[in-house]
Amino acid sequence: MPVLPIHHRTVTVRGHEIFYREAGPADAPVLLLLHGFPTSSHMFRDLIPRLADRYRLIAPDHLGFGRSAAPDAAAFAYTFTELAALTGEFTEALSLDRFALYIQDYGAPIGLRLALAHPERVTAIISQNGNAYEEGLGDEAWAPVRALIAGRTPETEAPVRAIRSLDGIRWQYETGVPAEYRDLLSPDAWHHDAALMAREGQDEIQLGLMADYGTNFALYPAFQEYFRTSRVPLLAVWGEGDQVFVPAGAEAFRRDLPDAEIHLLPTGHFALETHAPRIAELIGDFLKRRVPVRP
Repeated sequence: MPVLPIHHRTVTVRGHEIFYREAGPADAPVLLLLHGFPTSSHMFRDLIPRLADRYRLIAPDHLGFGRSAAPDAAAFAYTFTELAALTGEFTEALSLDRFALYIQDYGAPIGLRLALAHPERVTAIISQNGNAYEEGLGDEAWAPVRALIAGRTPETEAPVRAIRSLDGIRWQYETGVPAEYRDLLSPDAWHHDAALMAREGQDEIQLGLMADYGTNFALYPAFQEYFRTSRVPLLAVWGEGDQVFVPAGAEAFRRDLPDAEIHLLPTGHFALETHAPRIAELIGDFLKRRVPVRP
């Protein structure tokens, strides 16, 4: 199979430069890849080449993340409502009227809000540790964030700041990854994320988003109703060792989507770091059966 190039592009949305990676034929079905915290479209670097022969893959960096613009928190309201709206405008700027969604971590509430607003545009959902159920929330990992949501004070901000430190980010990559897969983890990944998280202005951006995360909990019933009414084809490829979004969150999809396909993989929160070949295989098979590439 030929290795197709990945293009690194930008588009201006609402006056903000949004960086994105793109690969694959321009006329192929679109797979929109939405990254999580604290990373960027960099997390898809090993997945994109494995699917670009069949799909047009587009992976934006959310505003405030990666190589996209990061306006000051005083100039842009960093909420999940706004990031989802901006993502919708991004798809319109690229004339994407139909696409499958790949959602991970923050990408889940952003992508699912987009699906609520435009259900007719979403052909399928691939959730890789992208949660939509209370039972998917790891108690220990979410304790400091829940405290911040309940009240933003210097005391509640401090432990959340630690989550985006180099050690906190490395914990997210390594936790739950069995010993036999540890040497597949590239240290470049967490150093890359930590460097971007250390930029000026990130403190207010990231604290604001963490404090806003409770609005996503409030939308879980709406997300679940969307699943029931749309019957959207859904594939969950989940790192079973994840302590942020635990495996019960993957299993819960079957409550509202009985035909959901669930695969728990022996890895952690950033499953693509160790299992990109397997995840690409599962996605290719799933989309071929549930959302045919061509008539």
